[in-house]
Amino acid sequence: MKTDLFESPDYYQLDDLLSDEHKLVRDAARSWVKKEVSPIIETYAQKAEFPKQIIKGLAEIGAFGPYIPQEYGGAGLDQISYGLIMQEIERGDSGVRSTASVQSSLVMYPIWKYGNEEQRKKYLPKLASGEFMGCFGLTEPDHGSNPGGMTTHFKDKGDHYILNGAKLWISNAPFADIAVVWAKNEEGRIHGLIVERGMEGFSTPETHNKWSLRASSTGELIFDNVKVPKENLLPNKSGLGAPLGCLDSARFGIAWGAIGAAMDCYDTALRYAKERVQFDKPIAGTQLQQKKLAEMITEITKAQLLAWRLGVLREEGKATSAQISMAKRNNVHMALKVARDARQILGGMGITGEYSIMRHMMNLESVVTYEGTHDIHLLITGLDITGISAFK
Repeated sequence: MKTDLFESPDYYQLDDLLSDEHKLVRDAARSWVKKEVSPIIETYAQKAEFPKQIIKGLAEIGAFGPYIPQEYGGAGLDQISYGLIMQEIERGDSGVRSTASVQSSLVMYPIWKYGNEEQRKKYLPKLASGEFMGCFGLTEPDHGSNPGGMTTHFKDKGDHYILNGAKLWISNAPFADIAVVWAKNEEGRIHGLIVERGMEGFSTPETHNKWSLRASSTGELIFDNVKVPKENLLPNKSGLGAPLGCLDSARFGIAWGAIGAAMDCYDTALRYAKERVQFDKPIAGTQLQQKKLAEMITEITKAQLLAWRLGVLREEGKATSAQISMAKRNNVHMALKVARDARQILGGMGITGEYSIMRHMMNLESVVTYEGTHDIHLLITGLDITGISAFK
């Protein structure tokens, strides 16, 4: 098995901005990734299989709902701790981070924020421990960037609801125990419903032939006259703002996670450039390679500062959705550029599974699209600064 030699870049001494607790949380996640993820992830990516045996470990490092209060099984940590955990997990693999992001921000978060006390106590402790795994049903075959156009719907049948429709590109779907599903009622209002595996008419076919997020389990959610108990409706928020609030939390995690992928590519490229000798000297001594490496660390440092400041604002309850969009868009774009430049430094070796770079690059092609595409986040910023919507 491959030894993980990763050393985290910190060009602007950002560790000085972190508390001792932050560093303990991050270092625990980093150590776990080095031991449990790095040695196996290339094999699972090649097999296009999610390593289910790591679920228990993800729970143990607090990756499932780290900011959820301890009374519901969470770790009760702050937002920067959440970001740092996502950074370290995505340094290992974006697909593994997706599993943790979905569980935390798209399943546990809505149950905690929009659910009632009975729902919180029933589901959150089992989700925090990894006993239950969840998924989030918003995107549909015909409605991605325009989720408000969804056609999945439910009807009131007295003591239960009947749910019909389909969701697509759903992380964790093939093995999830529960799904937080967004659907319209008979008046066209969007609500969240908790759908449990085993409910008749509910199926989760897996999506195959992916070139990206190969070590993540992706699928569909199919609802064919699914009978959902009324107590499974999330009562405390409805409308499109409810799922978008979950996406704010997930996008915040992605803004941190993408830094992890970029740091891994940079660290790999730097080490390789110092060791690879051409024309009687290491390629790290050439101007073109130094340009790439210098630009990488500059962009990573800027992204680290952006994510840290966003974490402070989010912890204070001041972060806006538009600010989160900017960080998600910038940091994923940065990570893609770093991955591509790092691949060039490694030459032909950069496309092999001997190194993590090509896997990161392929993964980031999904991350730049999901939970708000690169272009949509640009228009969110445009709307925020001009007050004029370009969506219609």
